[in-house]
Amino acid sequence: MAMWQTLSLRARLNTLLALVMVLGLAINIARLLLEAAPRVAAEDQSVVRLARGFIEPLVSDLNDASDPEARLDRIVEGLKQLRHVSITREHDPAKGGTPVASATPVASATPVASATPAASAPSGGRGELPQVPEWFLTLIHPEQTTVAVQIAANGRSLGSLVITSHPTDEIAEIWDGIVTQLEVGSAIAAALLLITMAVVNRALEPIKSLADAMSSIEAGHYDTRVRPGGSPELAAICGKLNHLASVLETTVEEKRQLAERVVSLQDAERKEIARDLHDEFGPYLFALRAHASSLTRLAGMPEPDLGALRKHIVAMADQVNALQQSNRRVLERLRPVGLAELGLADALAALMRLWREANPDVVIETSISPSLGARGETAELTIYRVIQEALTNVFRHSRATRVDISVEPALPRRMGAGETEAIMVTVRDNGAGLPPDHKQGFGMLGMRERVLALGGSMTVASTSHGVTVEALVPCGMKQSHALEPT
Repeated sequence: MAMWQTLSLRARLNTLLALVMVLGLAINIARLLLEAAPRVAAEDQSVVRLARGFIEPLVSDLNDASDPEARLDRIVEGLKQLRHVSITREHDPAKGGTPVASATPVASATPVASATPAASAPSGGRGELPQVPEWFLTLIHPEQTTVAVQIAANGRSLGSLVITSHPTDEIAEIWDGIVTQLEVGSAIAAALLLITMAVVNRALEPIKSLADAMSSIEAGHYDTRVRPGGSPELAAICGKLNHLASVLETTVEEKRQLAERVVSLQDAERKEIARDLHDEFGPYLFALRAHASSLTRLAGMPEPDLGALRKHIVAMADQVNALQQSNRRVLERLRPVGLAELGLADALAALMRLWREANPDVVIETSISPSLGARGETAELTIYRVIQEALTNVFRHSRATRVDISVEPALPRRMGAGETEAIMVTVRDNGAGLPPDHKQGFGMLGMRERVLALGGSMTVASTSHGVTVEALVPCGMKQSHALEPT
């Protein structure tokens, strides 16, 4: 069994075909061997009956012969040409024969012996079987049948004609038939086996190509393709493998482009943060340094001017407050304040409140399902960012008067070997829609890549009645390090 497991599919099929053909040939030979003994016995009985039927017409005109003895001898001499049987004349013990009441030639059969082994037949022609093996004779165990036909003419007995069967001829014919069947059957089986092996080898030839292509794809050569061939089933597998390689190639290329875009987005975000620090923090820090220098100078005077000191202190307090607000804005962009502490619903409520205060003429309706629960920090942060970026685009470009936001559970998505719960985020406005030549900015591209990195999807649909942003965010996924906030 262990050896069978090590054989290739081609070797297994060829071995099975060879075994089936050998088994079929062996069954046919066994059938001939089993039928040999009954066939010899039936042939023996048939030959004896035919010989008796042949003798009776010949001896019927002995009464008309001038010399019945000589005529009977000529008849016996002519009967020596018969196959499978020998006919001899036996004289009566009393010379001159025995008178018989009837004047008509008589031919009556009397069995003399019927159980003489054929192998004991006298040598000299019919009893010899030089080409038949002993085991075959032992298997058949042939027996001779001897029948004596009494002959009488003109009221006088002429003795008897002894009919002795010789199954050796029939045995030789059966053995020759078995040998011929074995030779011809073996030749036909060998030819069929060679033809079948050629057909099987040709049919299974694409399997090696498939194995080589899989090894090449495993090594990272996703542009590998295999030429479909062989049976329709193997050709279909070749087509599926080519499609799989094409999908892998596309996926790897998209992954590479994603990595490039992530790096570009991170660089752009760093540049924007650096610009904000320079434009907002720089002037405030410069002003604080100027006020600090003035305070130092005033404090060194013999009689400091309290009014001037108070003025500089109030100005410094204002600068510190402005710095705090700028710092809060930068931190809000890097990470939502209170998301981890308050939860997604309260953080979104605070975000909506800020947008309503800044845009009181725009109606913002929110629908957050109470069955969301805790969906993981990464998923909640992604949901928050998608809504934040979508609202930013609404208030910058759409000139909308109404925005509807919904966060609802979605059908589970298959991720890998199991299913993962997902959340559907929808932001819909009634603005003018996107222009035909609109290109998504870094913000929406960043959100799309963030959602894709979690295994979700994001679509932006624009009509003349507004823009709809839909994001399907899987839960329970770990965020890639490349997408973590910097």
